[in-house]
Amino acid sequence: MNTLKFTAIIEGDQDGYYAYCPELKGCQTQGDTIEEALANLREAADLYVETLSPEELETLTAGSRTILSTSLEITHA
Repeated sequence: MNTLKFTAIIEGDQDGYYAYCPELKGCQTQGDTIEEALANLREAADLYVETLSPEELETLTAGSRTILSTSLEITHA
């Protein structure tokens, strides 16, 4: 069994949390809490990976992709 590592982005608003993996196009979900959104994303990513052919999985895991997240502060008049 291989362990795969993907980026998890979670955004929150008044309606709950939206989560997605940028490396997995279209792999997204939501939840009422961060924990629920992350659990749902883990399940969605697992199901997504199951649909990939061996060649697609190799292409996905062979590349070295870096995704950075930080805050950005601007001054607005």
